[in-house]
Amino acid sequence: MKEELPADLVADQGLTPPPDFARLPRANLLTWIVEGLRSAVLLAPRITATPTPWQLLALALLPSLLFFGAQRFTIAGAATLNAPAALNFLWALAALLWLGWWTFSGRGPSTAGETLSRWFALASWCNVPGNLLAVLLSIAWMRGWLPKSLSSANAFWIMYGTLIVWTVVALVRLTAHYVASRLRLALFVPGVAALLALSVWQGLEAGQSIWNEDAQATANESERPRLRLYQETFEQQQALWQRTVDGLAGRQPGHANVYALVFAPYASEDVFLRESNMVTHLLEDRFDAKGRVLQLVNHATTTETLPWATPLNLQRGIAALAGRMDRDEDVLVVYMTSHGASDHKLAASHWPLTVPWLTPEELRKALDNAGVKHRVVAISACFSGGWIDALANEDTLLMTAADATHTSYGCGRLSELTFFGRAMFDEELRKTHSFEKAFAAAVPVIQAREVEAGKDDGFSNPQIRVGEKVRPVLDGLAERLDGGGRN
Repeated sequence: MKEELPADLVADQGLTPPPDFARLPRANLLTWIVEGLRSAVLLAPRITATPTPWQLLALALLPSLLFFGAQRFTIAGAATLNAPAALNFLWALAALLWLGWWTFSGRGPSTAGETLSRWFALASWCNVPGNLLAVLLSIAWMRGWLPKSLSSANAFWIMYGTLIVWTVVALVRLTAHYVASRLRLALFVPGVAALLALSVWQGLEAGQSIWNEDAQATANESERPRLRLYQETFEQQQALWQRTVDGLAGRQPGHANVYALVFAPYASEDVFLRESNMVTHLLEDRFDAKGRVLQLVNHATTTETLPWATPLNLQRGIAALAGRMDRDEDVLVVYMTSHGASDHKLAASHWPLTVPWLTPEELRKALDNAGVKHRVVAISACFSGGWIDALANEDTLLMTAADATHTSYGCGRLSELTFFGRAMFDEELRKTHSFEKAFAAAVPVIQAREVEAGKDDGFSNPQIRVGEKVRPVLDGLAERLDGGGRN
């Protein structure tokens, strides 16, 4: 039976009876989470309830589990949980709880406990958006997913610091809603800032990662080839470049010849190497271009066999091809495959070699300086429609895997070919020698495959633009090749 203080004793001594927790208002778990997330965007909490002990436990532990789960993706391959490091993060919860208790203790013992439990329940979820975004930012930075303009260390720390400041401001605003003493609130601010700083430091400290690479699993896997830069590497590349250029075949007189440059500058994903090989072989076999295709690739396995795909090599390669061609009669095909940025730059990666990203203007300048008249340019990359205006003229046929505002598809690590390269070059151009007919047949195929794959950001919407002066040249080429003419 519950023992209560005698009413006359309470009145005579001026005591405040302990709260009857059974009669305090309650809220469900989802309400607590929603109100905590509202606090993260600087909105005042709308809750007057007090969490039950089980609710408080769940509200405190669920964000930690979410944080630990997100941290798992900082390791690309197999990983193991560093249990001591994970448990070490619980000290931050304990420290935050103590800091809150001290801050609210000025309200008096009768209400401090109730206020503390309510505040701690909300504070646990007030921190979630900022902490989760900080983890996702770290993953994107480590994996190289950030745009080039945001990929520097300074840009990363500015964004990371902004998230930490946001978290502190949101927590202070939530605390101000409950605290009675401005002095205690003023002291709470540096206290919570120091607590977050220590948590970040602990997370970045060597040996304190929650997840570590699974050394055993990694040892069982074949090591991915990596580019090793030595003086000999550069000398071999220079010699390889000269041999490759010297080995370009001369033209056959009497008809338009096809020359080509295939450019794959992103070394981190094998799909671009596979696609560049496929396009090279197709052009050689289907367009009578054997010995006339210059393949530039960034990949560790091709360092000794193929020249690097850099903007400078692209410029030099176009000039070298132009030197073999009849610039007024022959056709130059340029195929580029990589990731594309929303600012319409073609991504390049070949760590530890620094490779600048390519712009449409650089490609146009290289083509104009080489004096090549008839051009076919195909770009398999996200947002590649943004290249059209810079490259289009009456003597050029342009094809892009997407329009200027949409992503393309199929450039993941597990992809055999990009959706555009597969449909356009590996399938439709094996049925016809007409780029226009192949493109018209490939577009609905690409759309159907994107729907089947669950692409959720809209149809890539491949683009084509055909110059009126290049069309009869390409029609004549297709007619000759369709008839089997190769002489």
